[in-house]
Amino acid sequence: MTDLRIDLIKRPEQSKVMAVASPLIAVGLTLVTGLIIFAALGVPPLKGLWVYFIEPLTNAWSLEKLAIKASPLIMIAAGLAVSYRANVWNIGAEGQLTIGALFGSAIPVLFNSWQSPLTIVSMLILGIIGGALWGLIPALLKVKTGANEILTSLMLVYVAQLLLDWLVRGPWRDPHGHNFPMSVAFTDWQKLPVFGTTDIHYGVVLAVLAALALGVLMTKTLTGFEVRVMGTAPRAGAFAGFSPQRMVIFAFLLSGGLAGLAGICEIAGPGEILQPVISPGYGFTAIIVAFLGRLNPVGVIVAGLALAVSYLGGEEAHSAFGISDKAARVFQGLLLFYILACDTLILYRIDISWRRATAQAGGAE
Repeated sequence: MTDLRIDLIKRPEQSKVMAVASPLIAVGLTLVTGLIIFAALGVPPLKGLWVYFIEPLTNAWSLEKLAIKASPLIMIAAGLAVSYRANVWNIGAEGQLTIGALFGSAIPVLFNSWQSPLTIVSMLILGIIGGALWGLIPALLKVKTGANEILTSLMLVYVAQLLLDWLVRGPWRDPHGHNFPMSVAFTDWQKLPVFGTTDIHYGVVLAVLAALALGVLMTKTLTGFEVRVMGTAPRAGAFAGFSPQRMVIFAFLLSGGLAGLAGICEIAGPGEILQPVISPGYGFTAIIVAFLGRLNPVGVIVAGLALAVSYLGGEEAHSAFGISDKAARVFQGLLLFYILACDTLILYRIDISWRRATAQAGGAE
């Protein structure tokens, strides 16, 4: 009696060409799958892809929205890219974004009359602090108790969202808001300045600068070298005197702080008010952006723009074909699946073999 056995065997060397081509292959497979999905929904496949992926890039207004949608993805994914390179798995960026938004929003909510350039600066700083502190919780749990940071950071997302919901329905609800669950509106220096007559706010610049700065950190500094070593060869890093505990805390503070900054930029930019929902899932989508950008902080700039198209395309497809606006999540999930599948095949080869089944002890008797 024989059994079919499928094994993944680690390749002795990785193909550099395939490492570069992998995201492109993943995008191509996502598009092919998109054709099948649109056909199954009764939508002309090519027209569906055009509306979803091309039409959002055809006018100036859409390009402004693209930059605004991409900025939180780039900001969060840049931090996650560094964290994942260090083999520290922060899955809770969505919660850190929420807490960063809450910390930064405390100023316009509690000190609504304060109008000064220092107002927006203080809001941004508080956003960073809030996100970093929320990220510090799973980091300390990992360091002190060995708790799995994937689970703890993910569970804290729901705690943060429930805290936001309680505040906007309770203590922070606008008393003149006709009982709607929202805070007072942000005004003047409580909002991010914009460029000229466009809707593009300064948070877009902060996102690009953050990604570029982390690109320099990873390639030109000892800290970046430590991140790379601890991610690929932790034992060698330990012999070099690098601390895995310190790296966990650093990675969570960095990625959490940037997620918090993205949160307050989202509220002080296009949001201008606290509501029960302040993000369409940027913290989770940024995970895809980080991998699509090959865990390179500079690469996530391009990847962030690509994923931002899925949000705009979802809105366009909903308007044109009546497709659920949740379709963006489907394409994002498919893209992540194909990226991980392609990366697995870069690292491993599939070995299929037939093997003779060994007799059970009971049967032998």
